This record gives sequence, structure tokens and C-alpha cells, in this order.
Amino acid sequence: MCRHVAYVGPREPLGRLLVDPSHGLYRQSWAPRRQRYGTVNADGFGVGWYAEGDPVPARYRRAGPIWADLSFADLARVVTTNALLAAVRDATLSGADAEAAAAPFAAGTWLFSHNGAVKGWPGSLAPVSRSLPPEDLLSLEARNDSALVWALVLARLRGGDEEGQALADTVLEVAAAAPGSRLNLLMHNGDTITATAWGDTLWYLTRPGGGTVVASEPYDDDPHWQEVPDRTLLAASGTDVLLTPLKEPADALVPASPKEPRT
Repeated sequence: MCRHVAYVGPREPLGRLLVDPSHGLYRQSWAPRRQRYGTVNADGFGVGWYAEGDPVPARYRRAGPIWADLSFADLARVVTTNALLAAVRDATLSGADAEAAAAPFAAGTWLFSHNGAVKGWPGSLAPVSRSLPPEDLLSLEARNDSALVWALVLARLRGGDEEGQALADTVLEVAAAAPGSRLNLLMHNGDTITATAWGDTLWYLTRPGGGTVVASEPYDDDPHWQEVPDRTLLAASGTDVLLTPLKEPADALVPASPKEPRT
């Protein structure tokens, strides 16, 4: 259900990260290679990116498939950024929320996406939702599982948790309430990427020229893509990737396995 990607590093056109790669997010909307659930991501898409000198990200979202937006490729060709988060959507349940249900969700400097599905939605999260202030529930951007998961993460962030702690605790809370859920969460703050691998695929690439990509699946056949183990929290900057097992969220982050140098 869904494919998403985040990037931080040297300034790039959006298209070079999303459209140009042979198996980029644009192509993953109709021909993903590693998607375990669903086959076509045609229920909306979105891109969030950070403009130079502005910590609040811009967003471009639509309710339909990315390939049906005749303006997107042209926009992506000329807009540049050093940080982005983008997603194409395969809806858990059909709804009437249109582009409001398409990731990335946003608040302040944060962008957020959820690849997966909450088992037993919406009933399974009814008890969990009671922990949120009523105004948070009434102001949900969309009536889907991803929007509620984002509200749970955001409540922790506003309460002072660091990004990694907020994602890890939310995943464990939702997984306890709805066993069997797939909770690959992806978040950006303009400087760092934080993500979870929980029930679906997650990969990262540290590029030799600088920059880090974190994605549901590789956007090309570069052999230096690394798969993130299931039940893992990832934190990435433009130069480093750190991993920690989600089974032990109190553990300190440890460096990712070293990679062989390019030849």
C-alpha cells in the first residue's frame, strides 16, 4: 500500500529524484518492483519540499494518479531542493477525502508519510484515539488510518519527543492495538530523515557525491542500495545513516553496517 521516498543532500531538481530514475517514484505508481501489497498506486500522490531559506515545506498534492497530472513532470523539471518527501498512494479504503488523504501530511517544519495499513481500521484504533485531545481528532486532515497515525506522532512531537522516539513509540502503540499492521513511517524536518521499517520494505542509498535517499524500494539498480531490516528505526542525514532495532527502542542508535567502497 503506497510507495514513498525522502531525500536530503545537495540541491537537485525534483524530477531528477522522482521522474528521471529508471524505477523512480513516478514509475512505481504503476509498476513497483518490490511492493508486497497492492499493485497500482493510483489513489493520489504528493510531494513536499523545502525551499532555500524557508524552513516550512511546500506541498503539491493531487487525488488522482501521478501519471495523469500533465503539469507535474514540467514542474519537477525546474523546481530544486535539498530536501524532499514524496509518496504515491494505494488507499487502504476508498474515501471521499481526495487530495487531503494523500501524503505527505505536514505540520510546521515536518513532513510525514505512512506506507502500510492499520489492521482492523478504524475500530482497532478507537481506544488509542482517546489519548488525543478532542481538537486534534476534530481537525484530522483526512478520515484514514495514515492521518490518525500522523496525529499520534504529532502529539508526541509537540510534547517534546525527538523524531525517532515519536515514531518508535507510535509504531509500538499502534502495533499493540492492531497486531498485524504495517507501519513504515517516513518523516522529514528539512535536515534529517527519520523512518521505520515495520511490515514492509525500506531501503536507503548514501550517494558518493553527497546526499541520502530513503525509499520503499530502490529507484535504480545501483548495487549500493541497502535494505533496512524489519522492525528497525532509521535516522539519516546527508552523509550518515543510523539504525536501531525497534524491539528495543530504548537502545542507543548504532551505525549502519559499513558498505564496501565504490570501484
